[in-house]
Amino acid sequence: MTQTALITGKVEYREGDGPSIVIRKGPIEVQTTRADATLSWVDGETHGSAAIPLGDFKRFVAKGLIKIGDEIPPA
Repeated sequence: MTQTALITGKVEYREGDGPSIVIRKGPIEVQTTRADATLSWVDGETHGSAAIPLGDFKRFVAKGLIKIGDEIPPA
């Protein structure tokens, strides 16, 4: 299931054993499975995506760093 969401704070992911990478604040799409959440975004002409463990995603939501659907404030 794909959901619309908004990153409002510092959300990071890691590619393999590399350093943490911050996802810029703004609108994203989220698709979840039993194990992970895939976040997708557009930044100018660049498209990005990151898969993060579902537990990390839920922690970001609980802390208010990611707002989902109904939680997104009007523009």
